[in-house]
Amino acid sequence: MSEYFCLAFRFLDRQFHGRGDGSQREWPPSPLRAFQSLVAAAARQAKGTLVPSAVAAFEWLERQPPPAIVAPDGIEGSGYCLSVPNNAMDIVARAWCRGDYSNTGDANPTKHRTLKAVRPTFLQGEATHYLWCLPESPDTEIRRHTEVLSASARGVAALGWGRDMVVAHGSILGADEPATLPGERWLPVPNSTYGGLRVPSDGTLEDLIRRHKRFVERLSPQGLVSPPSLSVYRKVQYRRANDPPQRPVAAFSVLNLDATGFRAFDTARHALTLAGMVRCAAKLAAQRSGGTWTEEKINSFILGHGVASGEAKQAAGHVAVGPQRFAYLPLPSIEGRGEGQARVVGSVRRVMLYCFAEVCENEITWAQRILSGQELIDEDTKQSVALLSVIPANEKMVRCYTQTAADWATVTPVVLPGYDDPSHFRRRLKKGANAGEQKRLLESLNARIDALLRKAITQAGFSQELADHAELEWRKVGFWPGTELADRYGVPDHLKRFPRYHVKIRWRDARDQPVPVPGPVCFGGGRFYGVGLFAAVE
Repeated sequence: MSEYFCLAFRFLDRQFHGRGDGSQREWPPSPLRAFQSLVAAAARQAKGTLVPSAVAAFEWLERQPPPAIVAPDGIEGSGYCLSVPNNAMDIVARAWCRGDYSNTGDANPTKHRTLKAVRPTFLQGEATHYLWCLPESPDTEIRRHTEVLSASARGVAALGWGRDMVVAHGSILGADEPATLPGERWLPVPNSTYGGLRVPSDGTLEDLIRRHKRFVERLSPQGLVSPPSLSVYRKVQYRRANDPPQRPVAAFSVLNLDATGFRAFDTARHALTLAGMVRCAAKLAAQRSGGTWTEEKINSFILGHGVASGEAKQAAGHVAVGPQRFAYLPLPSIEGRGEGQARVVGSVRRVMLYCFAEVCENEITWAQRILSGQELIDEDTKQSVALLSVIPANEKMVRCYTQTAADWATVTPVVLPGYDDPSHFRRRLKKGANAGEQKRLLESLNARIDALLRKAITQAGFSQELADHAELEWRKVGFWPGTELADRYGVPDHLKRFPRYHVKIRWRDARDQPVPVPGPVCFGGGRFYGVGLFAAVE
């Protein structure tokens, strides 16, 4: 199992004053801030010039993927202002050159001050940890790099402003040790391209050295030349491990061809058919659009076909393409009926396009723009049967599936990602076991289903922490009025052999506190076709 290189910074005063871009609050401290503190400490230890081993170690570190961060909870304090020097001694010096030594006006250094805003983050713990995953069985060179970086860490004095005094150290942690570190776990968002924390990248060390040199040489016969800002780094979004991803959706009403009203589809029997028709409409629209929609991208992103070639193509059958593809989610209407206005699951009159990957905003925006007005064609009759019309993502019925809530229940059953009874516990129960044996078999069966459901949660892009602490309840009968038995719902042919269950999920954290999660929530084997879709329980 993989080990981790861990850099730990222990704050002596449990306060952090560093700010991000635009003086916005930064918490946790960015990996670039930690990198810069290490470089400064290594240069100070070497009397101003980095030794070759340190250069090699920092160049190795800047090439690594963004680290995970474990940090204490940080609470932003109330702000206040300090009166500080305004770095305007050039004005004072010009007054002195004119012979003005009156110590008044421009000649008085104490007059040139400004207000500096201070808004500290108060820490509920002491140490912040940065964790880089090492390859299996790291070689001698990597070990040497981590030793050099750990030696540099021992010379770090501050992280943030100069007053943010820290004691730092580096170490190698085993695969299970990061889970024991106290604090909140922050994970980098894969392929994020905007916002977030600054992270070192290839060339950051060289840019830091160049900037320091320009700082040392800032005073010249031509006057003061300010050094350039650090520019070689990248930004990566981070989110707490318990924070689910928030991704865009494209929602549509399914209308009659003359647009006079909704075209309803039975949820259990025809929702899968509707998903297939929307998928076909997206394919035809992409073929007409051209541009970035190549045949390969249409096959993978719209149709969900993996790529296999040669003999592998003959034997591949269903080839997984991964999460970076459209998911077509038919949305059953949830309507208030009867005197008590009980919420009942009805027919499908809307559909939503979604992506379980992080970087599909452009494709979702394209679908929202292009698919509105597209006709849905019946695969058997080749006749148009309905029309798509774009609706806002905050439309009342759509919000049943996209709002933020801690409790959710399925409107279509979850298809387990595996067999729930490979050891034939049910067969043994039918043969007539004693009470103790029955209890053991039922507990084993429930543990198997529980594990498969948690596996399905992580497969849909939710964090392991959310999956581990969620409270799960499952059964064949639905939790919503109007739902049918789980086995009556249509699923893709390659999933028919796997069990289906209606599921109720309560998102919780390690302290058993509710965790509000934004929708859509959809997991299980048929999630790309809306099987395993949840609605928020209010």
